Amino acid sequence: MLILRRRDVLDLLDGAEDTVCAIVENAYAAHARGETAVPHSVFLRFPDRPGDRIIALPAYVGGERPIAALKWVASFPGNTAAGRERASAAILLNSLADGRPEALLEGAVISARRTAASAAVAAGLLTAGAPADVRRGVTLVGCGVIGFEILRFLRARLPELEEVTLYDLDASRAAGFADRVAGLGLKTSVAGDADTAMAAHRLIALATTAGEPHLGTGACRPGTLILHVSLRDLTPEAVLAARNVVDDTDHVCREATSLDLAARRSGNRDFVDAEIGDLLTGAAELPYSAEALTVFSPFGLGALDAALAAHVLDGAAARGLGTHVPDFIA
Repeated sequence: MLILRRRDVLDLLDGAEDTVCAIVENAYAAHARGETAVPHSVFLRFPDRPGDRIIALPAYVGGERPIAALKWVASFPGNTAAGRERASAAILLNSLADGRPEALLEGAVISARRTAASAAVAAGLLTAGAPADVRRGVTLVGCGVIGFEILRFLRARLPELEEVTLYDLDASRAAGFADRVAGLGLKTSVAGDADTAMAAHRLIALATTAGEPHLGTGACRPGTLILHVSLRDLTPEAVLAARNVVDDTDHVCREATSLDLAARRSGNRDFVDAEIGDLLTGAAELPYSAEALTVFSPFGLGALDAALAAHVLDGAAARGLGTHVPDFIA
């Protein structure tokens, strides 16, 4: 058994945004081709703590580098008030030769970066052919760890990006986040309310800890792309009025996500226009529209975590990183 700590994972992923995006693209394409096994995630909830949860995401990814993995990720929103990160995670990788566990990785970094990479991949894909100004600015609603990673990956994926508008219910959090963003070389402003933020740019990323829908899209300009990363921000009405791209329709229409609520309201899932894997492989098309509102809602497939964890494991083996526990299974 090889154990990789947070600093080992950071050593292998820092500065590797392009590589991470390529891994995410390949995993989405593999999923579209039927080369993955991704059972539904299991949500562990607590009767007396409705805001907290731990999720198990098992996955298999085939192809040139097959891997089986399980991500166990906890989301405890109250951590932020105590100065700790909301999410923590571990990823277990199993050998496909004999099924035995072969590596345990700190998973929060992998989880955050595959999430940000998926948003950046979608932004590049779904704004292809858009007017130049669409890629020059982004609004970020939610100023936490995931939001910062999204900005870093968007900066790498969209070289035209030069401006960001921030909004958070906690004004002090937004102000502190703005100071941190200054290091990315982006012109930064903080909006005083959600509508102002949503109207500022035609690229919007939602990365909040919201447990239920709270945002409409009435303030958005025509041709806006919303990266609905946190899945529970938009009202069902907003979802039903938009063009919708997801990572997996069955996965995303569950667990009271905005799309799940939209499906319940409409009685069907016909509002989903495409899955991103099909767009990447050319099996489907959804050109940029200057009039319509487009929403990308990724549930967060375990296949992405598995693929990125396999990359980290291979890199660690090549560089001699991590702690070996030879007698983990005696």
